[in-house]
Order: sequence, then C-alpha cells, then structure tokens
Amino acid sequence: MTIQQPTPIRGARTRTARVPTKPHGQWAVDGNEPLNGNEEWKLDDNGLNVRERIESIYARGGFESIDPTDLHGRFRWWGLYTQRKPGIDGGRTAQLEPHELEDEYFMMRVRIDGGQLTTEQLRVIGEISTEFARDTADITDRQNVQLHWVEVQSVPEIWRRLEAVGLSTTEACGDVPRVILGSPVAGIAADELIDPTPQIREIADRFIGDRSLSNLPRKYKTAITGHPSQDVVHEINDCSFVAVEHPELGIGYDLWVAGALSVVPRLGERLGVFVTPDRVAEVWHGVTQIFRDYGYRRLRNKARLKFLLADWGVEKFREVLETEYLDSPLPDGPAAPKPTSIGDHVGIHAQKDGRFFVGAAPLVGRVSGSTLTALANLAEAHGSQRIRTTPHQKLLVLDIEESRIESLVKGLDEIGLSARPSLFRRGTIACTGIEFCKLAIVETKVNAAKAIEQLEERLGALEPEIGRPITLHVNGCPNSCARIQTADIGLKGQLVLIDGEQVPGYQVHLGGGLANVDREEAGLGRTVRGLKVPADGIADYAERVIRRYLADRESSDETFAVWAHRADEEALQ
Repeated sequence: MTIQQPTPIRGARTRTARVPTKPHGQWAVDGNEPLNGNEEWKLDDNGLNVRERIESIYARGGFESIDPTDLHGRFRWWGLYTQRKPGIDGGRTAQLEPHELEDEYFMMRVRIDGGQLTTEQLRVIGEISTEFARDTADITDRQNVQLHWVEVQSVPEIWRRLEAVGLSTTEACGDVPRVILGSPVAGIAADELIDPTPQIREIADRFIGDRSLSNLPRKYKTAITGHPSQDVVHEINDCSFVAVEHPELGIGYDLWVAGALSVVPRLGERLGVFVTPDRVAEVWHGVTQIFRDYGYRRLRNKARLKFLLADWGVEKFREVLETEYLDSPLPDGPAAPKPTSIGDHVGIHAQKDGRFFVGAAPLVGRVSGSTLTALANLAEAHGSQRIRTTPHQKLLVLDIEESRIESLVKGLDEIGLSARPSLFRRGTIACTGIEFCKLAIVETKVNAAKAIEQLEERLGALEPEIGRPITLHVNGCPNSCARIQTADIGLKGQLVLIDGEQVPGYQVHLGGGLANVDREEAGLGRTVRGLKVPADGIADYAERVIRRYLADRESSDETFAVWAHRADEEALQ
C-alpha cells in the first residue's frame, strides 16, 4: 500500500519589506558600520580574542573579574554560557535582566564535529565532568556534549585536557560556524553512498577558528551526510550536503541552504546543484561568505540566513554563489530519494566490514561524566575504540564482533543506555530546560523522562500496534532547540492558562517531521487554537492523542503525522 504523505508546511512568512526604510546592515551593501550593540562589540574585538583574557585574567581573578561584554558575548566563541541561577521560576524569565538570571557557573559545550569520538576522548570528557562539572553531561541534538557547573577558574585546565586528545570548545557557540553535523555511521555503514568524513575534516581544519569567518550575523549551522537515511536533519541547517548519485557524474552531494527553526521556522531549500566531494569545502566557504557579507545585521531577530533566502529566492542565491564566490559554476543535480531507513541508528546494525555497531538511547540525552567514562571502558572491553554521538541525542558503539553484541547490550543497560528502547524512549528528545538555561520557562528533561516512564507503563502493550516511533520533542521556551516544529508531538514551553490559573506548560505542535522513511519531504507541525498542556501533563496528553490516532487512522500505514494534519481539532485535544 502507498503511504499517504502529510501536506508539507515549509515555514512562516520570513520576507522582509521590499523597500526597507532602514538599511539591513549588509556589509556588502551598507558597509560595516555597526547598527546595534552586538555588532559594535563584535567589531571592536574579535570574539576569539577572549581566550587569552580567560587564561591570563579571568581564571585567576574569578567570576567577579570578568568584563560584562566578554561574559555575555565573547565567552560564547569558546563554548561558554553562564547558566541559570537556581530557584528562579519561569514566570520571571522575561522580567529579569541577564545578570539577574545568571549564576557564577558556566555551561560548557564540547565541540564534536561529525559526532566522532575515540574512547580516549570520551573518557577525558567523562573525567572532566566528574572533576570540574559535578558529574553533569548532556548529549545534545547537535552531537555535542554539554557540561554544567563549570567555574571560570577551571577553564584553562579543561581546555588543556580536551586539546591534548584533539577536542576543543572553539566556536561551539556564538555568531560563528557551529559544530558540523555528520552522519554517525560515516565510513562504516553497509549501505552508505559516500563517507563524508574527509569533507567534514577539511571544513573543520581550514575554517573553524578562521578570523575571517568569526563575525557572522548570527549562528551558522552545517550538516553533511553520505547515508541514505539522511540522518543529519539537513532541512533545518544553514548549509547542508546530502549524498546523491548523479546519472553522469557519480556520487556527490545535493546542496541545501537556509533552514532554521526558532520562533520563525523555515525549512531549507535545494539550490538544485550537484557538488562533487572535492568542491564541498569551497562551496561551504562560499555559502558562509554570502551569509557574512549579505546577511542582515541590523536586527538580531532577522539575522539568520533564512531571511536573506526568503528575500532573494533560490535563483539569485545560486547566481551570487557561483559568480561572486566560486571558481566555476556548479552543474545541475538531482534531489536525493526518500530515505530508506530510520536515521537515529538505534539498535544493532551490520557494518560493511562484517562487524556491527550498536545504537543506544539515553533518557532524553541526559547522562553523566561517570556514564561516559563507563561507556568508554565498556566499549574497550568489547573491542571497540570508537563512539559516535547523533543528532537525535543517541550514542553508537562501533566495531563490535557479532559474538559480543549481547554482552555489550547487557552492559549498556546496566549504565542506563538502552539498545532496545521502547518506542517512547527512542522517539523523545528534550532541550536543557529551566534547570540550567536562562531563556527557559519550563522544566524539560525531568518532565520528559517522567512522561517516557508513564507512557511505557500505559501504552507499552500497544507498541506492536503503533509500529514506529512517534517523536515527542520537549522544549523549555519558544526557541526550538529541541526542534518542536518537526516532531510528531512538539511541546513549546511557556506559561499557559489551565482552569483560569497561569502555570508552566507547553503549546502543542502536531504532525511535523523531516524527510524520513515514512515521508517524502519535511513539513512543520500544526497548532490547534487553545491547545495547551500543563508541565506535569505530558504523558496524559500524549496517551490521549496516540489512542485517538490508533482509533481513527485509516490503516496501519497511515502515520501519526498524516493523521494529525487531517484530523479535526476536537480529535487533537
């Protein structure tokens, strides 16, 4: 039976005024005269320069010695944000100034391009966590590891240990090229079209830390995959390369640009070009320079690449790329076909060398330094020295002999990582939430973990009938770090009115999703007027709407997303 596809919703209106009354702050058009405070301090002193001050001044003088502009701005260029002070409820998030919300501790983001780690590197992160970060560690949906409770006095020693094993926090945050998402099964998958690792490494080696690209209008996200599952959420990145076979030119990449979510979501678009592997770095550099030179800088809320593409259109973007930034034009190219498998890589899978990789699910990405150290030890005890993180808050152990799979799976269970998770654990991700994030309004990790436990108890017997993961993404604020608009059930943290009382809760998005084995193309979820869920009611709502889906779907092939887009609002309450 042909699976019905949901009607794709590609994004909100993002076009700016056709005749702007003020300049957009495009360097190539308006010059680089700063038009707001952020642009002023970025131009005054490159964000990368703050490292020397951290090492020579702030680590010695402590939190009180930090210059406020460095603290709230340039620290991000080295993966550091102040974390939320405990005890401040979500109702005060929008009422207080940043310095009133922040604690004297930092979130530190360890950059892991392509999600590729050795067990030695993983062990070092785990040891740093236990020694300097109160044993905290989160696997993010951008393949990084985030630590908390880090003191500025510890930062130079943390950098020394990370860099000794080839890791860094360079440009892990800030208005810079962020971590490069890469297929977690790069170089090992039996069905891989191409190994993107050389392209990821070339971009990272040549351009991360490059001062000519360290003052972009806003953050800039990259994704590259050579796997037919399209496992790097390419539609919501600024610059993405998806493996495809050209009928005449062989295997290369389809180029996507200008995807992003946040409060004004917009899915990326194909430029319709074919990029050979040897030109990926050049093309990436060209797209990045377009953003640097033509991106909008006057207003921070209009400074993402999606707004420029909305105004220019695909044809102009391609023309500027090819005529101003590339050595030669790019050939036209085909789109990649619909994904052939689920891209989270959970479970046991054959590698092309006859060994296996095992994908395991933490609870909503939350682990600990102790867990990471135990995972490194467990992998090595089973003959592996390679770990991968995924864009779905999962972990993979590579290079396992078939005879050792069950022993590894048992060991993973013992440290809280499930290679055979329930559909609910497999499909749920959550952002940092109010525990640590200054922007959050609602708790996420704890609420989502409780919901998983409750759904396993209430709906576990129905998993064969459900048949596939129903993705549940929980976000603590409207900024969509947990990709709420592209989930089957996306929950956006906010204060909601329940029975006349304002309480922490979530607005509901339904039926979103990126291209996957069940859908041809990405689309955003729908919202239902007045539909809100209290913070402690995630499982109650999810159970209710999943049961209604099972009762109302037209066949077992109809996905939750298809049903959610066609269902009456009453059915979604």
